[in-house]
Amino acid sequence: MVPVSLPLTRYRFTAAFERELQLPDYAGSLLRGVFGAALRRTACTTGLPDCRACPLWRSCSYPALFETPPRQTQLAQRFSQVPNPYVIEPPDAGLRRLPAGQPLVWHMVLFGTETLRKLPQVVQAWQRSLREGWGEEPGRTMGKLLGVEAVEASGARVPAWDVTFDCALAHAAQWTHASRAPAQAVAHAPSTSPSRATLHLHTPLRLQNEGHPLSVAELSPRVMVAHLLRRTRLMLELHLGVSAAPFDVPSLLSHAETLQDDRTELRWKDWTRYSSRQKQEMTLGGVIGRWSLDGDLAPLLPWLDLGQWLHLGKNATMGMGGYTLESGHSANRA
Repeated sequence: MVPVSLPLTRYRFTAAFERELQLPDYAGSLLRGVFGAALRRTACTTGLPDCRACPLWRSCSYPALFETPPRQTQLAQRFSQVPNPYVIEPPDAGLRRLPAGQPLVWHMVLFGTETLRKLPQVVQAWQRSLREGWGEEPGRTMGKLLGVEAVEASGARVPAWDVTFDCALAHAAQWTHASRAPAQAVAHAPSTSPSRATLHLHTPLRLQNEGHPLSVAELSPRVMVAHLLRRTRLMLELHLGVSAAPFDVPSLLSHAETLQDDRTELRWKDWTRYSSRQKQEMTLGGVIGRWSLDGDLAPLLPWLDLGQWLHLGKNATMGMGGYTLESGHSANRA
């Protein structure tokens, strides 16, 4: 197994709003929408309506973060399949009304050296979105960013940004507080491992085959591992320049077929969102609940561990496919 270093950090954002805020059924869609719009207004210098027609497309912070341009990789990918180097993790499901002044907490994972250097632009975009207001026109609800903290693998939180002075507390914060658990797990595969691991899916996991969403009955350990390894390979190559995958894909897929799994506690959950790009409401869904795996998990644990940061499946950037792993390897979102 080839050791790799994975620079990634989970940040905890806290904000409060002047008036009661109405949240949609799945807040990840709202958060990604306000962040992307504010980031574009902050970064864009040409005002062109289509980023791909802009001469700065491959150097501007907006596409680098929010619309990663496709490029030649070991794996073919369409524009819609290019993974962006971030994941927005929304507040817990079920929060629909936030009273005025009550803190709202969400998380954001930034992946890759260049992405972590863009933390100032990320924070500025969130601040701008809050100043301009969240929600539907004309009744947007304005808010204020109260804090930005880096969440360490242990769950400890360290201030990463001084919102009073609108500046980074320490230039090295993005490196000092990068989660090291995945890198350590990859570099040092466990000599012993539990015979059971459980994925607690807390946001809908939507795995697809040729555009068809897979039901609970159509899932399997092999299918899940295949999606996990593909996403990991693309993230490593596009955002870290690691062209040779640090794992043997055929071997891990064959190994996944030896596992037994229990999907009796998984269920399908649908939710709707309005697509500003397609000008219509769209229904999305995926499976949530507990998914248990039994067998020799040692070869897969490092990558299942990493998946807690990267998420899985469609719309991972808005937090779908989020899970925590119960096996002694847990990604903390304190």
